[in-house]
Amino acid sequence: MASVDECRQALQDLAARLDRNADAVRERVDLERTLACRVTDLGTAFHGRLADGRLLDLADGDDPKAKIGLSTSSDDLLALVRGELDVTKAIASRRVSIKANPFDLMKLRKLL
Repeated sequence: MASVDECRQALQDLAARLDRNADAVRERVDLERTLACRVTDLGTAFHGRLADGRLLDLADGDDPKAKIGLSTSSDDLLALVRGELDVTKAIASRRVSIKANPFDLMKLRKLL
């Protein structure tokens, strides 16, 4: 099981990667949404917002009103961010749960 600090770092790494690619995806993806990432085995959560192809304002704690919610285990979160776990397969096998409207899900796929 990964630690809270490792999960936080993974999300910061994801934010940095999205920041590097933001200019390339900004024109293709118009997505401004709040995001909550719930780490089920650690009983913790993180939240932020997606805007202009970036993950911004990443902070500890849940946002129950977030428009996009992702729930997964700590190890699966790290594997997703590292690209070791395919998000489509993870959702199909119920290792990852994403709650969002279908249009947001399509935009998320383009972003990631």
